[in-house]
Amino acid sequence: MRVKVGQTEISIVQGDLTEVEVDAIVNAANSTLSMGAGVAGAIKKKGGVIIEEEAMRLGPIEVGEAVITTAGNLDATYVLHAAAMGEDRKTDKQKIAQATRSTFRLADDHKLTSIALPALGTGVGGFPMAEAAEAMLSTLLRHLTAGPTTLQKVIFVIYQDDAYRVFKETLARLTPAK
Repeated sequence: MRVKVGQTEISIVQGDLTEVEVDAIVNAANSTLSMGAGVAGAIKKKGGVIIEEEAMRLGPIEVGEAVITTAGNLDATYVLHAAAMGEDRKTDKQKIAQATRSTFRLADDHKLTSIALPALGTGVGGFPMAEAAEAMLSTLLRHLTAGPTTLQKVIFVIYQDDAYRVFKETLARLTPAK
């Protein structure tokens, strides 16, 4: 599914985040920036331990913040580490929205034109998919309508069938056809 908001194309795709060719992929991080399981583990496995080493030098960070590192062996140039949960691995809609907001600000600060995100907080964090989709997509739409952005392409890369459907339905509901 694709939707255009201003100059930015928003896509929901099903697949592997580590294989998307964009300026940056987003890591569903914890505040310590250690990369153990879930999306973080997959990024480290494919991109190399250098990503985690660089991230750990920048952390810890507050929940809701984001930092940028190189992307090691990935096709992307950068990894944006969005801390949607703390060491306790618990999150909520507000923390996911804040981490998403910080990610888009960081992308604009670095003049990135394309990024790919997973469903923050829904794996290891166990947060409900529908609420995460609502928090992330509504935050993106607010960001895109608040003022200028360098982002031309934002891709939500969702791995599981049910989660993919939830993100598509949420985007369709938040961006009704004109």
